[in-house]
Amino acid sequence: MSASATPPTPNHYQVLQLKLGATDQELRQAFRGLSKRYHPDTTTLPAAEAEVAFRQLRQAYAVLSDPAARRIYDAALRQPVGAAPVRLPQPVVVSRPVPVRRALSGGEWFALLLLAVALVLSLVLGIGVAWARGAEMMAWPSWWAELEQASAPPVPFPSKATPEPQESAPLASAPEVG
Repeated sequence: MSASATPPTPNHYQVLQLKLGATDQELRQAFRGLSKRYHPDTTTLPAAEAEVAFRQLRQAYAVLSDPAARRIYDAALRQPVGAAPVRLPQPVVVSRPVPVRRALSGGEWFALLLLAVALVLSLVLGIGVAWARGAEMMAWPSWWAELEQASAPPVPFPSKATPEPQESAPLASAPEVG
């Protein structure tokens, strides 16, 4: 063996540290755990090495997460030595992170709980302060009166032929003599 020989590249299952018959759930868990380990922003590996490892990881997950590509890849891995080569799927270039659906962690549930408690307490505090100041709790909006006036039936204008009734001043009554 010569000194310039490169080691064989690991197959996708070896990259993800899985067995050949791994389930989709095991595949997602392995990808998620290893992506945290090899992501260039979160690893202690040198940047160039982390980038190569993360690229291999993404490509392995892209092929194995697609059922059609996985069947072709598995058939190529299982073929006997010396048989006609099976055409492997073209490498998939992943330009954005692969979405992984997962359950919320305990810390995420706790953060949501804290947000809900903060929302409820702020509403109670706001209503309590308004009530203590004597503010009106239910007030019609300013545009409501305008809306009622616009939808009210029109009032007929009085004609000039009929005089308007005049209000007379109340007459002072004479004091009773008794």
